[in-house]
Amino acid sequence: MTSSDARHMAHALALGRRGMGQCWPNPAVGCVIVRGDRVVGRGWTQPGGRPHAETQALAMAGEAAQGATAYVTLEPCAHHGQTPPCADALVTAGVARVVAAVPDSDPRVSGQGFERLRHAGISVTTGVLAEQALRDHAGFFLRIEQGRPWVTLKLAMSTDGRIATATGESQWITGPAARRRVHALRASHDAVMVGAGTARADDPALTVRGFGDRRQPVRIVASRHIDLPLMSQLARTARDVPVWLCHGPEARRELRTAWEGLGAKLLPCQVASGRIEPVSLLQSLAAEGLTRVFCEGGGQLAAALLAADLVDELHVFTAGLVLGAEGHPGIGALGVERLSDAPRFQLVDFTVEGNDVHHIWHRAS
Repeated sequence: MTSSDARHMAHALALGRRGMGQCWPNPAVGCVIVRGDRVVGRGWTQPGGRPHAETQALAMAGEAAQGATAYVTLEPCAHHGQTPPCADALVTAGVARVVAAVPDSDPRVSGQGFERLRHAGISVTTGVLAEQALRDHAGFFLRIEQGRPWVTLKLAMSTDGRIATATGESQWITGPAARRRVHALRASHDAVMVGAGTARADDPALTVRGFGDRRQPVRIVASRHIDLPLMSQLARTARDVPVWLCHGPEARRELRTAWEGLGAKLLPCQVASGRIEPVSLLQSLAAEGLTRVFCEGGGQLAAALLAADLVDELHVFTAGLVLGAEGHPGIGALGVERLSDAPRFQLVDFTVEGNDVHHIWHRAS
């Protein structure tokens, strides 16, 4: 790997991130085409998953792609879907070299893209900024390999770990800067998810606001009985922005019918210990194509995901106020008796958002 390779792959990764939350079930890929030392084409996976990054970049490059190097964050696809294989497009364009960050674990591709390129006489280099690419594509890989999406859990709490007062007042614990950051996080995920208690107490919209015209994330509520208000914001807007309700088998037929009539999609899930079983929940979401889910609580859903070791990334926004023991805890009961049994995360970054502190944690390896 040369310094030039690393620089252009970093550019491709930055482009790919523009597609996060917009292109599921496809991966958010970025591509840069370089001839000499000049970028002649660039692209990223478009909303809905197509066109793919490579075809976007090749269209911009035109004839300048002949003899150029294509930097792509994931192995070019080699199968016919709704679009022809990107590996074939690169061959037809006459690129001389392809630099890819990581191979694609989708069995329809998995090495076949590289093989097709090499068979056409194109030089292939892999592993450039692989660690960053693996992080960016983690949700796609989890869906393919484990049948579940990447899960980001967000908590907005007082300094003593409370998300609401004793009376349930919670808006707003954090300030405007932190809330804007939350909208940016929503925008980078395929879906925003809450539990039934949060949906009832807060009547949330769960949309992305302040970031222009974009594909909105799917809004998910995990509700065993679907006992949710039929005049809520989610109900009134279900035909405008998708609403998915993950429910147990005992949800009443009349409630299922009512929500379907409002435009919601219903996803049956298994129930364990009186609650939606978290593995079944995530498997249902992955089966529908989701790769990245942003969970905003409440405490019981957060606890269930943490207890099942299903939280990949944790975003904690801490405000400078204290609510005391009578306030509502940010996370429900976990049943942890020993420190060695507690879910552990590794701090990767923190920033100041107005008067609040934003910590980012990844699952400890």
